[in-house]
Amino acid sequence: MNLTACGLWPKSPAAHGPSAYQNEQFQANENFSRLFDGASDTTCEAARRALLSQGYVITGNQPSGIKGQKSFQPDGDTHLEINFTIVCVPDGRDSRVATAYVTAQQDRYAVKKSSNSTSVGVSAIGSISLPLSSSQDSMVKVASETILSASFYDRFFALVSQQLKDLRESEAATSAGR
Repeated sequence: MNLTACGLWPKSPAAHGPSAYQNEQFQANENFSRLFDGASDTTCEAARRALLSQGYVITGNQPSGIKGQKSFQPDGDTHLEINFTIVCVPDGRDSRVATAYVTAQQDRYAVKKSSNSTSVGVSAIGSISLPLSSSQDSMVKVASETILSASFYDRFFALVSQQLKDLRESEAATSAGR
């Protein structure tokens, strides 16, 4: 007897559509990384300043990595968060250049209403129960995805490049004034 036909065996993953890992191409594209003409700690500082200049809150700050977050509320029932993770790695023999690896994740939250009800018994009158109900709103994560848009990352990397240029100019002016 074929138990799959009876529905006793769990359905194969293919029945639910392809898994996310099956779409991973692992191609050598430049969406998530760029090479910068600066040391890794200077490149991460430029990335930190780029996030700050756009209203992101820095949630993690180390010389080789930055985490930042920004919240949006497009309407009354939806809340969005973008979370950046940036890792700066030295490249080359003298480590004067660095690669910044960046991923951004968007989380979507929705207002969900949940009702609570309670009963009250009054013993002096008898067994009377009065239902008391209330409603509570809470934000529930309903979606999470890695941002894949090349133009999104291009805009970010262009701002990091500008911040890196500004840092170099500031350092040069400070050195010249000594």
